[in-house]
Amino acid sequence: MRWIYLAILTLFAVATIVFIVQNLDSATMTFFGFRVQAPLALLAAAAYVLGAVTGGSLFALLHRSVKGAGPHRAPV
Repeated sequence: MRWIYLAILTLFAVATIVFIVQNLDSATMTFFGFRVQAPLALLAAAAYVLGAVTGGSLFALLHRSVKGAGPHRAPV
């Protein structure tokens, strides 16, 4: 099973490297009047990281809300 995980990780790393090499052209992103010009691969990576952080935070908040709503929780 370890070899399967290693193979998947290797394929993901190779795909990421290919994406970066193929998307070095500069792109402009505008949001609420802010303008950023950077390589497309960098903008995509920043969007991915921001999505992961906000998605993880939302998941943690929802998990805490559902866990805290249980009937067996004693008041503090």
